[in-house]
Amino acid sequence: KAFAKELGPRHDLSTALWDTGVYEARMLVSFVADPDLLTSTQMDRWCKDFDNWAICDAMCFNLFDRSPHRWKKVKQWSTSRKEFEKRTAFALLWSLSVHDKQATDEQFIDGLALIERAATDERHFVKKAVNMALRAVGKRNQKLNSAAVLLSRCLGDSDDATARWIGRDALRELTSPSVKKRIRTVRVLKPRKQL
Repeated sequence: KAFAKELGPRHDLSTALWDTGVYEARMLVSFVADPDLLTSTQMDRWCKDFDNWAICDAMCFNLFDRSPHRWKKVKQWSTSRKEFEKRTAFALLWSLSVHDKQATDEQFIDGLALIERAATDERHFVKKAVNMALRAVGKRNQKLNSAAVLLSRCLGDSDDATARWIGRDALRELTSPSVKKRIRTVRVLKPRKQL
């Protein structure tokens, strides 16, 4: 992160850094690539290379969540058969719930539908990201908390062990006194009008 600050934005360098395959170089990409210059194809290419949760999450939280393609990619990658591609969809949704202040509640409601569909995926890195996305969406505001609590209860009653774990674990946090207190003080932002 410190080295990235020295370099500044260097989208021209990001492809070369990524192509090294070196963990630290790829981590640097998440800080120096320009989200506005990312193409949909480039995001897909990098996502296909993800082979660990740290790179996946760093790219989502430091770069992908500011790309103009971010919401389209959540939906697209949520149906992937590859473990880390699918994780990326939900790590990105998780990140958007924290960083995308202009997103509408409806976008996150759509995200909850993706969470529900993925809740039976028992692969470790997918189920953890699905769980974190559910918890994060439910902490965004009161309306989304209510929707996430409802989904958590449904999943918690599921016959599927993975869905049951995701639902019950999320429900504990989403109904906790600290989360209830926090979301009561959240100011709902109105989306900016399109020009």
